[in-house]
Amino acid sequence: MTPAPTTTIDLARLALSHGEGRRLELPLRPGTLELGGQTYASADPEVPARLDVSRTNSGYAFRLRFPVQLQGPCMRCLADAGTELEIDAREVDQERTGDEELRSPYVEDTELDLGRWAHDAMALALPAQILCRPECAGLCPICGESLNDAAAGAHDHESAPDPRWAKLRDLE
Repeated sequence: MTPAPTTTIDLARLALSHGEGRRLELPLRPGTLELGGQTYASADPEVPARLDVSRTNSGYAFRLRFPVQLQGPCMRCLADAGTELEIDAREVDQERTGDEELRSPYVEDTELDLGRWAHDAMALALPAQILCRPECAGLCPICGESLNDAAAGAHDHESAPDPRWAKLRDLE
């Protein structure tokens, strides 16, 4: 995967007391994702994001929300495709705990790495396949042409015998 653009929030500058929270509206650069050797990028270089930060007794609770439209090749036929995602991610960082599940990998000292968190949240929100259309037929396994606009029966190729079975055919 391509590294996420660097966007950090200094939590100390928010000066939140225990039980206090703050909502931040800020521009976010979602960056690109690399999947299966293909690159998927945001249609807009910057998207509006909402970050909710709450101070707890021993750390912070975060919620990040942003819309993103990813564009790249269809996973079946390689034509242009896209998907719209509504990201809604949550993280918790409790400083004085031995429980690794309560420590966020995106918080270091008093800095929240928003760019890396948004990048990972985007990757987790992806559908199983990004398709040019829901009924995409893919590519012909013999000639490699797109089956989406092909006439019925246009790709009924004669299948060549599997060379691994050649010795068995000689037995007859």
